Amino acid sequence: MKIDKVISISGKPGLYTLVTQSKGGFIAENLDNNRKTSVPASASVSLLSNIAIYTLTDEVPLAEVFERIFEKENGGKAISHKSSEKELRNYMAEVLPDYDEDRVYKSDLRKLFQWYNILLKNGLITDSEDEVNETTSEEE
Repeated sequence: MKIDKVISISGKPGLYTLVTQSKGGFIAENLDNNRKTSVPASASVSLLSNIAIYTLTDEVPLAEVFERIFEKENGGKAISHKSSEKELRNYMAEVLPDYDEDRVYKSDLRKLFQWYNILLKNGLITDSEDEVNETTSEEE
């Protein structure tokens, strides 16, 4: 999984990848339309690799949740983020049975599944075995 440079920008839809640093912030590229945009340093930005989902006992990194969805769907798309709250929660319970229903809101679930599908479409979510093979071939 290659989400270490993928970000979410508050107030802007979709996901972005960091391209380069600029004078007053940085340049990011939208994963949906490949358009570059300037993001000021004052913008509220979250790295996907720093986001976690609350469970009843701990927090699970977003990357691990994405891996579980990938395994559940055999590398296919997840449920639509526009599904009903009940469908989203049932799906999430299958993926992460002990997620904290009180602290994980409907809007969080919508973002989670939307982000997963965007990352999958852009080839940023892959089978962990593929990554091991890529790393091994790079070392040779």
